[in-house]
Amino acid sequence: SDDREARTEALYGAWLCGVCLGTVGMALHHKLCHTLGGTFDLPHAETHTIVLPHALAYNAPAVPEAMARISRAIGSADASQGLYDLAKRLGAKLALRAVGMPESGIDKAADLAVTNAYWNPRPLERNAIRDLIARA
Repeated sequence: SDDREARTEALYGAWLCGVCLGTVGMALHHKLCHTLGGTFDLPHAETHTIVLPHALAYNAPAVPEAMARISRAIGSADASQGLYDLAKRLGAKLALRAVGMPESGIDKAADLAVTNAYWNPRPLERNAIRDLIARA
């Protein structure tokens, strides 16, 4: 487009996103989404939307203050359920199978998700990660 101001704002927004991503740790949600997307060719945004409530539920016991803040922000007694309900109200896809995840790939995805150590507020447990993927 010829709208220089709009392009400038878009570039600034992209830069801000890069700064944020460059200064924080990538935990379970991000790792799972990239593992699932890269291994099974799942769409990026939809995979993040589907996995987020499940990853949040996994980490909930380790981050009660963050969960309380999220709950307040979205007006839900349970942050992870509230995010799931929000996605449902918005008409988002709610299951990995809806974006092409094969059930036969759950074990492979769980193995890959715990292969390389990375920061996460709750220790990564292979069977619990497998259950998370199966629920999603």
